[in-house]
Amino acid sequence: MLRIYQNTNRRTARKAVVYSTKVVCCNHSTLCNITSQSRRTGSASGARWEQHSNRSHEEFLLGGNQARGWTIPPHSRGYGMFVVRILRGALKLRYIVLGGAVGGGVSLSKKYEDWKDGLPDLKWLEDALPQGERWTQFSKNLIEVGSTVKNAIEIAKDDIKSKTTVAALGIPADESRKKYDKLQSQVETLQTEIMNVQIKYQKELEKMEKENRELRQQYLILKTNKKPTAKRIKKSLIDMYSEVLDELSGYDTGYTMADHLPRVVVVGDQSSGKTSVLESIAKARIFPRGSGEMMTRAPVKVTLAEGPYHVAQFRDNDREYDLTKESDLADLRREVEFRMRSSVRGGKTVSNEVIAMTVKGPGLQRMVLVDLPGIISTMTVDMASDTKDSIHQMTKHYMSNPNAIILCIQDGSVDAERSNVTDLVMQCDPLGRRTIFVLTKVDLAEELADPERIRKILSGKLFPMKALGYYAVVTGRGRKDDSIDAIRQYEEDFFKNSKLFHRRGVIMPHQVTSRNLSLAVSDRFWKMVRETIEQQADAFKATRFNLETEWKNNFPRLRESGRDELFDKAKGEILDEVVTLSQISAKKWDDALTHKLWEKLSNYVFENVYLPAAQSGSQNSFNTMVDIKLRQWAEQALPAKSVEAGWEALQQEFISLMERAKKAHDHDGVFDQLKSAVVDEAIRRHSWEDKAIDMLRVIQLNTLEDRFVHDKTEWDQAVKFLENSVNTKLEQTDETLSQMFGPGPWTRFVYWKSITQDQQKRRSVKGELDKILKNDAKHLPTLSYDELTTVRKNLQRDNVDVDTDYIRQTWFPVYRKYFLQQALHRAKDCRKAYYLYTQQGTECEVSCNDVVLFWRIQQVIKVTGNALRQQVINREARRLDKEIKAVLDEFSDDEERKGYLLTGKRVQLAEELIKVRQIQEKLEEFINSLNQEK
Repeated sequence: MLRIYQNTNRRTARKAVVYSTKVVCCNHSTLCNITSQSRRTGSASGARWEQHSNRSHEEFLLGGNQARGWTIPPHSRGYGMFVVRILRGALKLRYIVLGGAVGGGVSLSKKYEDWKDGLPDLKWLEDALPQGERWTQFSKNLIEVGSTVKNAIEIAKDDIKSKTTVAALGIPADESRKKYDKLQSQVETLQTEIMNVQIKYQKELEKMEKENRELRQQYLILKTNKKPTAKRIKKSLIDMYSEVLDELSGYDTGYTMADHLPRVVVVGDQSSGKTSVLESIAKARIFPRGSGEMMTRAPVKVTLAEGPYHVAQFRDNDREYDLTKESDLADLRREVEFRMRSSVRGGKTVSNEVIAMTVKGPGLQRMVLVDLPGIISTMTVDMASDTKDSIHQMTKHYMSNPNAIILCIQDGSVDAERSNVTDLVMQCDPLGRRTIFVLTKVDLAEELADPERIRKILSGKLFPMKALGYYAVVTGRGRKDDSIDAIRQYEEDFFKNSKLFHRRGVIMPHQVTSRNLSLAVSDRFWKMVRETIEQQADAFKATRFNLETEWKNNFPRLRESGRDELFDKAKGEILDEVVTLSQISAKKWDDALTHKLWEKLSNYVFENVYLPAAQSGSQNSFNTMVDIKLRQWAEQALPAKSVEAGWEALQQEFISLMERAKKAHDHDGVFDQLKSAVVDEAIRRHSWEDKAIDMLRVIQLNTLEDRFVHDKTEWDQAVKFLENSVNTKLEQTDETLSQMFGPGPWTRFVYWKSITQDQQKRRSVKGELDKILKNDAKHLPTLSYDELTTVRKNLQRDNVDVDTDYIRQTWFPVYRKYFLQQALHRAKDCRKAYYLYTQQGTECEVSCNDVVLFWRIQQVIKVTGNALRQQVINREARRLDKEIKAVLDEFSDDEERKGYLLTGKRVQLAEELIKVRQIQEKLEEFINSLNQEK
């Protein structure tokens, strides 16, 4: 006000200062207010006021007038002259008030017009906003979905809380510790499940909000058929600085290279009042509170900025919380607590993941604060074993920034010797050039502590640590429901009425209240920002030049592509490969499906259908047994096995396409690991359509009902199919016999092989079994008791002692080889017996029932393969494409997964170069705005 009036009339203003001084001297509190106001304005008169305020009250009253040459009229002149002086002072004081009011109104009007001009032009919204019922219904549905999710989360929380309460009631002495541990593990498991569900619904809600905004924007553009005016809202200086810090947080986490930019680090012992000090500076109860338990489990970066409305917003969320509404405050505290608990994984108690938020409001001082977990001296049983060390390392990590302002919080209601934080602060800032000491809970300290000790603390004589300044604050009165306004009023009343702080020479007035503390911290913060920002910008220019030179030398023909860009390119290539699945020829699909089906079904056909029926010894019962087993198989296992074979064939073909793409001349190997991970995850999640099993069951049952081969071509194909299948089984049987009996004489002679004692014994048993098969060409697949006894006695004569189980184990592969050889002979005989079969049917002289069986199996494989091929082309390829898109969308939001799937020198160098460019651009933008503000 004085500055405005001085600009209007400098001579009159100087005289006004003199008279206003005489009036204000009578009230010391008013003088202090004007002093602080003048100091902020930076005017010359403010400096003179500050000079007066540093003197004691008595000196100002007694000696101030004489020091300036003012003379009080003698008593002899009477009271007339005294009355004249009072009237003259009152008249001039009227001009001061009038000039201040006029100047303040003009200044306020100008600021309002500047603020109004900075707002975007939103007149187009009046014509563009939708008015239809469709948009209203969509909004209602979205609100109902959010309410439903919120209610579900609350119900789940109540369930967990009840179960946790039951587990915490205590275990009787006669119960074992094992039962208690079991209950605790169940509670932890349920809490983890609830956390995962809450994270899932939170992501869904954010996704729906994003889609809602996009749909609304598209709707408005289509309705108005014009683009909205692109008037850019100018960012505030503190918002620009906060964005720079956010970029740096992911680039230089150790403060080892370039991230030396200032931020205010709030440190202190647990329950010392750190969070309350931060809330008092932010003028809102924004953090969750607990009774003695650790609530701050992760660093919280709070960017304070001045704004017309008191709101808070997270960095990664568009929702604004109205801090004047208790419901929004409760939602904000729940969100902070949820993010903190979500950041703690793997049994940890604290996390290094930063929770970033912005708080704007009228009268807030611009700065960036980081609230850290409180330092503890003793751990409880529910904490991780490394909690104490983790908190110490985290605190040192943030204080090690040479330009960080350390806001050291000390609880005034406890003994100073119990402090843990002062030693850590003294290690990181031994000279106290960037430390501000804050004594909290001084209202309790006045009742409990020695006043002399408090005076020593606030004068910097009790602790060995040094600091820029010492402050005393009151941040509450033990009531959780108190608002910030009530707390601030209580603080002001306390310092007005406190005997300790009103005694002569105890403390300076500017060392008390949260308001003065926030002013001092903000002033120091911006001073350090102006001192260091140019140096940091120069460091990033040099870093960028070095990185660009390295890129040109290593990758001269490639553009710097970050992980996000590379991921988008890999995403397109993967989806293109899925499209090529539908372009594979029908013949290739049939071959692949037929091969995979027989690979899945051959073992069952031989072991459960063909061999039991063929080895029964009766040709009359062969078809009956085959029909029964085939029907049971088709009704139960065959459809599911067929679907499994189809899915494996689809998977194999897709992987083959990916492998062929790697051999292309323009293939980029940086995508290989990502593509493999996406394909593997999509294949793991994908399942065949359920109704396919029922459809295949009907087709397969109808096909198996046909028992008559229709033409010679099909007969020859069935004979060939039988021969190939039997030959494959013969090869497997020969391998088993080779392992059982050892190498033959020629192999032993040429390769210097030998046989074991057990193999020699097996050979002796085989010799006896061959005699049985030679005497009985139609022997049954099992040995009789008499045959087993005969074999044992014959072997004992040759000094070979074996039991009956040993003989049976040897008999099984020997008989199988003999039977399969007989089956091959029958297949050769049946090759030319088709016309006998068509004329005589089942009464044909040549038994060809096994050929008919394999023809029926062959027909089932053909119709099944055809059905699977149609389903792959029409349905499953598109379903797999959707599954891959879902996996890609999930991977795109997982920065950690993209980090280890897209790796290598090229990716890392490009990422670093892109990051450095972004930081440098933001730094230059901030420096330009900072210089304009000066």
